[in-house]
Amino acid sequence: MKIKTNHLSAVFFYTILLLIGCKPNSSTQESDSPTGYILQESDLPDYEKDIDHRGLLTALDDRYDESIRTGEHIYNNTCFNCHGNPDQEGSMPNAFKFWEGEFKVGKDPYSIYQTLTRGYGSMPPQINLTPTEKYDLINYLRETFIKEKNPGQFIEIDSTYLASLPIGTNKGPAPKEFKPWAEMDYGNFLINTCELVGLNAPERERSSGPSPLPDENLVKANFAYKGIAVRLDQGSGGVAAGKAWIMFDHDLMRVAGAWTGKGFIDWEAILFNGKHNISPRTVGDLHFSNPVAPAWANPETGKFDDPRFQARDGRKFGPLPREWAQYKGLYQFRDRVILSYTVGSAKVLETFGLEMLENQHIFTRTLNISPSEKPLKMRIAPKGTAVALVGEGAVLKEESGFLVMETSPSQMIKVKILIRKSGINGLAQYAKTSSPPEDLEIMIKGGPSRYPQKLTSEVLAGTQEGPFQVDIMNPPFDSPWKNQFRLSGLDFFKDPNKGVICSTDGDVWLVEGFTKNSGKLTWQRIASGLFQPLGIKVVNEEIFVTCRDQLVKLHDFNGDKETDYYEAFNGDHLVTDHFHEFAMGLQTDKEGNFYYAKSARHAREALVPQHGTLIKVSRDGQKTEIVATGFRAANGVCINPDGTFIVTDQEGHWNPMNRINWVKKGGFYGNMFGFNPPKDSTKAGMEQPLVWVERDRDQSPSELLWVDSKKWGALNGKLLNLSYGYGKVFVVPFEKIGTQVQGGIFELPVPRFSTGVMRGRFNPGDGQLYLCGLSAWGSTQPQLGGLYRIRKVDQPMVIPVGIEATKTGLALTFTDHLDEASVQDTSHFTIKTWDLVRSRKYGSKHHNEQILQVTKAELSPDKKTIKLTIPNIKPTWVMEIQYHIKDDQGVLREGLVQNTIHQLGEGTTW
Repeated sequence: MKIKTNHLSAVFFYTILLLIGCKPNSSTQESDSPTGYILQESDLPDYEKDIDHRGLLTALDDRYDESIRTGEHIYNNTCFNCHGNPDQEGSMPNAFKFWEGEFKVGKDPYSIYQTLTRGYGSMPPQINLTPTEKYDLINYLRETFIKEKNPGQFIEIDSTYLASLPIGTNKGPAPKEFKPWAEMDYGNFLINTCELVGLNAPERERSSGPSPLPDENLVKANFAYKGIAVRLDQGSGGVAAGKAWIMFDHDLMRVAGAWTGKGFIDWEAILFNGKHNISPRTVGDLHFSNPVAPAWANPETGKFDDPRFQARDGRKFGPLPREWAQYKGLYQFRDRVILSYTVGSAKVLETFGLEMLENQHIFTRTLNISPSEKPLKMRIAPKGTAVALVGEGAVLKEESGFLVMETSPSQMIKVKILIRKSGINGLAQYAKTSSPPEDLEIMIKGGPSRYPQKLTSEVLAGTQEGPFQVDIMNPPFDSPWKNQFRLSGLDFFKDPNKGVICSTDGDVWLVEGFTKNSGKLTWQRIASGLFQPLGIKVVNEEIFVTCRDQLVKLHDFNGDKETDYYEAFNGDHLVTDHFHEFAMGLQTDKEGNFYYAKSARHAREALVPQHGTLIKVSRDGQKTEIVATGFRAANGVCINPDGTFIVTDQEGHWNPMNRINWVKKGGFYGNMFGFNPPKDSTKAGMEQPLVWVERDRDQSPSELLWVDSKKWGALNGKLLNLSYGYGKVFVVPFEKIGTQVQGGIFELPVPRFSTGVMRGRFNPGDGQLYLCGLSAWGSTQPQLGGLYRIRKVDQPMVIPVGIEATKTGLALTFTDHLDEASVQDTSHFTIKTWDLVRSRKYGSKHHNEQILQVTKAELSPDKKTIKLTIPNIKPTWVMEIQYHIKDDQGVLREGLVQNTIHQLGEGTTW
């Protein structure tokens, strides 16, 4: 993808979007600005205010073919994921369809340009595109989709139209290819799912059609589902800048393969180049590879038969049984990676290297193996590959088409394996002069810092009017490692001035300066190369991170704060190649058990039991349990005071709307594409959510948390919901009738954040709420990542914090006193309801829309609770309560509560 030249300037510029924000109690998304645009003209970069639109459009005639090619590239890499095309629906079926829809803002090129530039409704501003690229995209849309398939929306570009366009003095920044995912220094290893292929590999098989999409035939594909890619050549820039790599699969303790070339991987992945429904492939010359099967024979039987879970598509997933082999973790020493695992009773340390012979690469594997009870066997490479051993205690054999190393029992073994490309001789002679195998014990006690620099960033203190002020605490976007800072989790130490923050790009940062209010934060990179971290928790001053492949515990051995050992605290859950199965959030209960949510496959049926589940890991990491099932895209976990959980989910197939789920153990939460769903696909066959959340309120809810701060006054002890989709925060008033929890959401009166917000923690030192977030998939917010603090100040809030649905109407309880005369006017309340249809289709339209009459409105003696009499009230999927009333100081208070009613209670009397 191409974006403007000065990427960092753009990132910093768009941090001011926080100050734009939604109007706190607006009833629709389009009220963000008078025209419905997300950005005002005053919020745009200076060059956008003097663009030569006439010149850019006129120039399309001379560069028509180039423009169409560029536009197609942008559409396929940026727009197709959500919008799709006439033959294949996008991942957001509600996204605009250029081939049949009607433009809301304007259908001429200049109007479409404004939508791309400023954003509108659910369409985020395309800050990564230059003006030239935006018109290339528009040109492609018009010529490919609109002109023939949707002619009513096609406007001819003639002299009259061109004469109406602004004539500016510039055409904006020149397009420059920029791939931040490929330019980042991840460190010398990166964990990710990756397919290993050789030169001239066939194109990937990608199924399409109506949902659920059929499974592809990937039985023969060489996926390292929990792949650790290690750079072997020397040089700066980390694994992405290397020229030689080896891939270790920690499910199977196998070297999946080794390759060389000018590129590392093709970066085809949702959290790299944004592509959906795909995983990255290696790029270059694959020197050797091993199939997706155990590398070590069963120590009890000596056989390589794979005992793991076999999915519907014929593939096997997950780790080997622990008594067979178990991955323990990864040590870092300078630029070296040392892996730790067990095979039977033997402990193994392994590292990799690269040597050269006659300009040919020799890949090395050095293993230190403790005494074992029985001989051990390991497949090295397929027959025909050149292999030699250096050291004592192991021999090389041929077995079933593979070169196999067999070790002697009851002795410590140090051996170096030399592996050279098939068809090249001379390796045995070279082995006689090769250096002996290293003692790896000296490399697992910690080494010098790899990231010694401490970075600083400014804190922009908020001065907003109202009960809350928001401080922008942006990360150091100009880091020397070109980090994207897509922040995905945070937590604090006992010293509340210090915290840890993870990013989905693989980093963990130690951050200081939260409570000393110096106006600056210091950032120290203490871990890198992890697989999509999306949750972090400090337990007894120890750091745990939720990654897509495992729950990781970080260890610092020498006191420099950097991670010397990435312990695989628990790697039980199964991982496939599907792009959507994120591991989200991390919480602990009173007993110290860990909880996180695992998303399901998008638009596809589950392959493994963990798809779409809430997962519990015992406090010692030895046991894993699936707590609840049926989630689609569960973004994080909240543990309630009563020991139950809250897990959000996103609108999609079988989810007619976003939902906030108060989770019961063993409950099923609606995704019929999940693993072994119940036969009953009706509403009665699933647990009901606390509330169905309309996409106008929030496109993608993330984690909830309980307010734990006396400084937050009447909100202390109340429930908040964060918004990944729109960068908002909601209060969640609720009630419990029998076993069913029901309630609603109310948008907190703070400006919209410039990223989606994913995770939040109250700091025990200052009592304020800290939030971090990112924009990577499906968010309307333009900034890649951000860190924020919400401070409660001494002003009235007048926020609804309690809701009660009764047989006669509704009761809303507020944080502050209200004006009785204003409340008693029933015209100050508007109540709408509608139903949804749950099906395999994506989302749901509104059905049976109604407006309910309020016949009486009363205020409680304490002046905080409104009782509305509603004769026709009944259970409903969705209700919207709009009000405009005054507080006891005569200040107008307008707001909207969106809620769900499953049951009607008896109500309370005053």
